[in-house]
Amino acid sequence: MLKKILFSFLIVSISFSQSLSSKINKVINNKFFDTCLVAIQIEDLTSDRTLFKKNEKMLLRPASNMKILTSAAGLIYLGENYQFTTNLYYDGYISNDTLFGNIFVEGGCDPDFTTQDFYEFVKALNNLNIKIITGNLYGDISFKDSLYWGKGWMYDDDPSSDAPRLSALNLNDNCVEIFFDNGQIEVSPQTKFVDLLIYDDDTTFIVDRDWLNNTNKIIIRGKSENNAYFKVNITNPEKYFLTVFREVLDSNNIKFLGENYLKNIPADVFYITSVNRKYSDVIVNLNKNSDNLSAEMTLYTIAEKYSGRPATAENGIKFIKELIDSIGFQSSNYRIVDGSGVSHYNVVSAELLTGLLKYLYKKYPEKFRALYESFPIAGVDGTLENRMKESKAYNNVHAKTGTLTGVSCISGYVTTKRNHTLAFSIMMQNFVGSAKRVRDFQDKILELLAETK
Repeated sequence: MLKKILFSFLIVSISFSQSLSSKINKVINNKFFDTCLVAIQIEDLTSDRTLFKKNEKMLLRPASNMKILTSAAGLIYLGENYQFTTNLYYDGYISNDTLFGNIFVEGGCDPDFTTQDFYEFVKALNNLNIKIITGNLYGDISFKDSLYWGKGWMYDDDPSSDAPRLSALNLNDNCVEIFFDNGQIEVSPQTKFVDLLIYDDDTTFIVDRDWLNNTNKIIIRGKSENNAYFKVNITNPEKYFLTVFREVLDSNNIKFLGENYLKNIPADVFYITSVNRKYSDVIVNLNKNSDNLSAEMTLYTIAEKYSGRPATAENGIKFIKELIDSIGFQSSNYRIVDGSGVSHYNVVSAELLTGLLKYLYKKYPEKFRALYESFPIAGVDGTLENRMKESKAYNNVHAKTGTLTGVSCISGYVTTKRNHTLAFSIMMQNFVGSAKRVRDFQDKILELLAETK
């Protein structure tokens, strides 16, 4: 009797897989894919079966699906409770309301430090009754190396916020925001670190930064549009950090008499306070918003924790490769050069991405849950907020997207009607034109997975 039941279950399972495969093949057997590539792997993690695979071993550019590898490495090598710390120190002595000495800020590669965080420093200085600082403001950026971009990042991505400068001292994603409303221009934060060059002519409306000369001059040309918004990167983020910090102190009646410099913290300093941020918070911004700075800072932080300072991307990548080897793949079969996937040099496979998703689900339930909850949710938030709203995949698919020119990927988890958890990776690339059509193909496949019984 038991043999009959098992045999019947096997027949049903095979029939189900064949039916699903037929439906997926119907989606991708489109003339569109005559000239571009598609790679797919789908695993049923509940029944431990492969449901579909096509070109799953093919090496393709992951774009921001690279963040799956980086954020998983962060969970394993740093842990959810790891603290990204920005420390504040002083030297000299305090007399009445004057510090006869210097202030030091030690960068800890916090990717999410904002102008608002400076008020923790203001509060601490007020608690010490410091109103005048006779010395200088020093920034310590010894945490990481001096490379400000990842390997293979493209010059013509400047000044996109997707290509932020990398530093141990980061502020506001190392970007400034520019708002246009009824002819008014507002820059956030309001800082003398950037200069506005406004050309009120009849040319096409553009907002740019003078990246060719590596300056922080923001160029605004043409007739502004109402309610327009731009976010552009800045160069020299550590100087940006120190400048805005000084401006916040000044606006809170704390005066510096000295200048801003970069310098490693000496031994004879006194601790004031710190701003701390857990990796459990960073990973949410990293994946839901596909934040490239968060991914790169995670990579550098892994490197610093295990290989010391100055941290390098290469030392961080060693641990991603170690993770790949530990889950049964051979890291030498892939090329990884950054943590975010911005570089076109990265090549991985759908098989690897699905394998990692499966590994976390099976071996590390708590880390799987953290990764799962950090992914965008179909039709709800992050980079999937406007996708799959009118389907069974809505509020079901938890997945990381990835987009570069000619590249669109999505990998993650979906729950079927039978309450089975599936891991999937869909990689499509070398197409010409908008990625919307490619995403429509992906969404159809994910809707099929969500609707399977």
